[in-house]
Amino acid sequence: MLCRTVTRPLFLFALVCFCAAAQPRAKDEWPQFRGNPRLTGVAAAPLPANLKLLWTYDAGESIESSAAIVNGVVYVGSQSADLISLDLATGKLLWKYHVGQGIEESSPAVSNGIVYAGDLAGVLHAVDVHSGKAVWTHTTGAEIKSSPVVVDDRLLIGSYDGNLYCLAARTGAVRWKLLTTSYVHCTPAVDRGLAFIAGCDQMFRAIRLADGKEAFRVSSGGYNAASPALGESTAYFGNFNNEVLGLSLTRHRILWRYERPERHFPFYSSPAIADGKVVVGGRDKLVHCLNAATGKPLWTFTTQARVDSSPAIAGGSVYVGSNDGRLYVLDLATGNKLWEFNAGAPLSASPAIAQGRLVIGSQDGKLYCLGS
Repeated sequence: MLCRTVTRPLFLFALVCFCAAAQPRAKDEWPQFRGNPRLTGVAAAPLPANLKLLWTYDAGESIESSAAIVNGVVYVGSQSADLISLDLATGKLLWKYHVGQGIEESSPAVSNGIVYAGDLAGVLHAVDVHSGKAVWTHTTGAEIKSSPVVVDDRLLIGSYDGNLYCLAARTGAVRWKLLTTSYVHCTPAVDRGLAFIAGCDQMFRAIRLADGKEAFRVSSGGYNAASPALGESTAYFGNFNNEVLGLSLTRHRILWRYERPERHFPFYSSPAIADGKVVVGGRDKLVHCLNAATGKPLWTFTTQARVDSSPAIAGGSVYVGSNDGRLYVLDLATGNKLWEFNAGAPLSASPAIAQGRLVIGSQDGKLYCLGS
């Protein structure tokens, strides 16, 4: 009996340790807008405490697209109508792929040797990461500001023609498309076989990846441009009704709404979620941190202009740009400013964080890489 009471806990402890060790660790990459298909805005590893400017690249025109970082390479779109590939270590140009019209907010996604981005002509481009040559293109009916998301061999992207598209990632063949009643500006969030969009038609939709059928919809009560971030059972997003919402993915209803009573401005920034907190920028010049369960405010941080940049979280720090031209580093727990970087031009793009570096573009066409 004594042997059984001692060895069973030891066996269970060893089993737990083995299972924990067997769990795959998230790769230290930032392969798409908001870092992952759930659009949480959370990096796989922290950044160094003391950041400095490592290199700058001049794209020639505004960069509002957020970068992707995969295998030591940076990919970013520009209003110069270029999809650009740069070496992360040095900032050296690897290749440029020219599109018909500018790449505005559509941020590249990288998967299986292909980088994807949409342009203002409504064309989705699939480009070989090594050669910079087109693999395929697909033309939608209007401009694309949504960012692509790749899950297995499915690529999802919204268009201003009102459709959410699902394409075969390798070939560009249309698997299905779902027509809404207004623009699909947001980037779809994906989890557990469902794609979620907060639409410009004031509807939050869940769509089955398998066949494109709508699983459920909930009225958000406001025009939505921000992309939803997915928690375990709750979606978080802001709207042009000056609110941030927490929406239950299991009960299909709004759990809470947050609106700052003193200042009524839209939320264009997409939220980041970590440690029970929702962090989002507002056009009221503030960065807001909310309790994820209740929507109650925990702290705000004041910048000098609107915050359309979507925050990124790494370690215990928040990284976010402002149209005042500064990148702010804030303490996630308190909102206290830890550091700032003055780019000198509006930062409406969102930070990409991977491999000990942060990359962000500015509206004067500069792309900055910070690290140590």
